[in-house]
Amino acid sequence: MSFLPTWSTEIPYIRQELVRDRIQALHSEAEHQRLVQRLKRVRRARRQAERASLRLRNALARLA
Repeated sequence: MSFLPTWSTEIPYIRQELVRDRIQALHSEAEHQRLVQRLKRVRRARRQAERASLRLRNALARLA
């Protein structure tokens, strides 16, 4: 009995599984990066809103 034919037929499946795992990891990493970018945009928008609110308060204080 030789294990070589069995081993050689399993190699493509192992490679396919590795490729599938890598693709899944890349998709997961990409989703994480999208989440990070979204969070950065929200924080930036919040800072801009806070600055705008401060400018508005200062302008209203000058009118009073």
